Amino acid sequence: MAEHRYYRVAEHVFSIEAPEAMFAPLTNYEPFRVWDTPAETRFSLTAGIEPIDTENREHVFTDTSDDDMPRIEVYRVGQKWLFCIAISKDAPICSKILVTPDFRQAWLEIDTQDSTFAINNAAMLLYAFSTAHLQTLEMHAAVAVRQGRGYLFLGRSGTGKSTHARQWMQAFDDAWLLNDDNPILRQFGNRVVVYGSPWSGKTPCYKNLSVEVGGIVKLKQAPHNEPRRLRLPEAYAYMLSSASGLKILPEMMDSIYMTIANMIQTVPMFALECLPNTDAAEVCWGAVTAK
Repeated sequence: MAEHRYYRVAEHVFSIEAPEAMFAPLTNYEPFRVWDTPAETRFSLTAGIEPIDTENREHVFTDTSDDDMPRIEVYRVGQKWLFCIAISKDAPICSKILVTPDFRQAWLEIDTQDSTFAINNAAMLLYAFSTAHLQTLEMHAAVAVRQGRGYLFLGRSGTGKSTHARQWMQAFDDAWLLNDDNPILRQFGNRVVVYGSPWSGKTPCYKNLSVEVGGIVKLKQAPHNEPRRLRLPEAYAYMLSSASGLKILPEMMDSIYMTIANMIQTVPMFALECLPNTDAAEVCWGAVTAK
């Protein structure tokens, strides 16, 4: 029997409809669940094992930009988008998502026993694409919170984002982890707020909490701990490489470009060449809080 559930992430509401058994492992969504039926949803995802119609599909591109991330093949099926997802670069396709042009409605075909992976990836894609025009960014980052502000750590997979966040927990008794892989950023006037999400990579951290952003740090492994303030062009490039979006859509990317341009003029950004030790956390804290 299918069940319909609603969730609110960074104040955007979406719904997932799926067989009841598929919801059992989706405990990461529970902190974000909305129990009343909302008046409006940002997107609706219907998941199941029934095949979706993918005839006459036209290949657009394949995203294999990061070996540690899922492979995503993108197609057009008439006016709709089709995303075929594999768990890794060389793995077989395990799910297909057919999406309306406005990214408001989607159907997920699950070709694997791991329905959790399929639903999570579909929801992450839809969330990023359907909120991009609302000064909202889904980021590939880890977030540590201290003294009421959140600090984002950017970098490619394997750079040490999670490790650096853990160093903050070890270095400072009052530091805590908001999200380890997919936080949400939103701009409100002269404030940028970071939110937890149901998606947090390898470290389970699903907090329905938010704080104002105090700084953003691009990490790079090095034999020393050395921070520096980024110039705006550098900051822009690093933010763009860490934000989720469908880069072949000019309208979506225009919104993302504008949001990033506003955020980097609101929040200070730094580069940190660092070691995996608590000294790096202390150096970073000193840099992001310096007047």
